[in-house]
Amino acid sequence: MKKQVTKAMALDRLEALCVSAERCESELRQKLWTWRISSTDADAIMNHLRQNRFVNDERFARSFVRDKYRLSLWGKRKIVSALMIKRIDSAYIREALNEIEEDIYIANARTVIAAKIRSLKDADTYDGRTKLFRYAVSRGYEPSLAASIIKDPDLWNGQDS
Repeated sequence: MKKQVTKAMALDRLEALCVSAERCESELRQKLWTWRISSTDADAIMNHLRQNRFVNDERFARSFVRDKYRLSLWGKRKIVSALMIKRIDSAYIREALNEIEEDIYIANARTVIAAKIRSLKDADTYDGRTKLFRYAVSRGYEPSLAASIIKDPDLWNGQDS
């Protein structure tokens, strides 16, 4: 039989989680629910974590956006979806997205598409270009951006490799 997690234990565990990596409130509340912490105790724990700056959804959103567009090369649409699933306030999402540097963002989209071209045998056919478009959109890039990059002759002349 599992040992019951107490309020103090839950607080210690969540503080340790927050110190090791940026977390959002919904992730922490899910942990509390899994540990069967009462809603009253959960609210008290979350208040403590917010007051002591262990958790901050605005800070989380900024960090998440920065990591996903710079390291994972995600597009804005995929980032927004992931943040909405984590129940981040839309105002925080908008603010975080405004920090994206447009030239880096477009370069990321070109990199993602160029890498996919190298993995496709039929990239320069109608079907191949359709696959490229779908792939770029599935990575979260806007359809208009994906289409303009795919239509760019420089991409096909090997200048993006």
